Amino acid sequence: MLNQYETVFIVTPVLSEAQMKEAVEKVRKVITDNGGEIVHYEDWGLRKLAYPIVNKSTGFYNHFEFKAPGELAGKLETEYKRDERFIRFLTLRMDKYAVEYSEKRRTRADKEVKKEE
Repeated sequence: MLNQYETVFIVTPVLSEAQMKEAVEKVRKVITDNGGEIVHYEDWGLRKLAYPIVNKSTGFYNHFEFKAPGELAGKLETEYKRDERFIRFLTLRMDKYAVEYSEKRRTRADKEVKKEE
């Protein structure tokens, strides 16, 4: 049985565009190489932090939703801790209500994009 998770991580703002994409690809690879399936990915872009972290006031925010076996969350957090490009991260297991809400939010966002086109 696979659980559904979401992970949000902040990448340091001093990276080039290519280095930032490489960090995101590393997370994607850890998830898929360990039996996970990515449900949704969002790049939230460069945002101001609520408080300075490692003397940085901004960071690149990224959000993944994925299905995976339980032990993958621990492996993913270990990878975050080993790589200095990630300045903050949070991984949560989603309950059925969070999964339902997330699906509704994505459907609503898709409809709004289609209206704009």
